[in-house]
Amino acid sequence: MQKKIQQLLAMAVATKDKAYAPYSKYHVGAAICAKSGKIYTACNVENMSFPCGTCAEAGAIAAMVAGGDNGIDAILIVADGAELVYPCGACLQRIAEFATPQTTVYLATETEICKTYQLKELLPYNFVAKELKDD
Repeated sequence: MQKKIQQLLAMAVATKDKAYAPYSKYHVGAAICAKSGKIYTACNVENMSFPCGTCAEAGAIAAMVAGGDNGIDAILIVADGAELVYPCGACLQRIAEFATPQTTVYLATETEICKTYQLKELLPYNFVAKELKDD
């Protein structure tokens, strides 16, 4: 598993460097290891009409779905800033759509994993599909 985590880190960093962030200058990369074992990546893409941009996590999820997968085993997020970047609330809900409460979320710098969480620690009360059903 350590090799897969290092692969996630390398791919997230490489993708982060491709971010389109002319306004904030804040580059973010995300790498998802799907349940199938395939890795999907994306970077943030800003737009001058805020908030029309796309978070790296949302892009990686879209790539995963387009690639035919629908389950997240782990996700790693890396950014340029001095502080670690945490997924925003909307992205946490997006992750939860394809994950379990035990899914691993790694926060990293360009060189190392700094924090490891289970999704339930970052989003303990996510909205779930059963709340939409009449019982």
